[in-house]
Amino acid sequence: MELKARKFKPTDAGQLNFYLSAIDDMLRKDGDNPTIGILLCKEKDKLTAEYALKDINKPVGVSEYKLLQDIPEYLQSQLPKAEEIELHIKDIEEIEKQQDNEEE
Repeated sequence: MELKARKFKPTDAGQLNFYLSAIDDMLRKDGDNPTIGILLCKEKDKLTAEYALKDINKPVGVSEYKLLQDIPEYLQSQLPKAEEIELHIKDIEEIEKQQDNEEE
């Protein structure tokens, strides 16, 4: 998956195809399903995307994303608060420090 903070360009399809080829060549095992490419862009022109992907023989999709100013209320209760995330990160850092000290 690749995220572009700008409008889709036809060269993005070639770049993603390059990444997929490299992944298939280096990481994909016999029996694995084909690698799927997903490109999320701030904007896209449907016709431009169709022509850019026309002769790519791998499963690739291009879509737009939208940023929300506010998190919908139904999600707010399910997501951790920023302070909780910060505390969790501090806990992880402390555990890693203790493990490093034990190894020395």
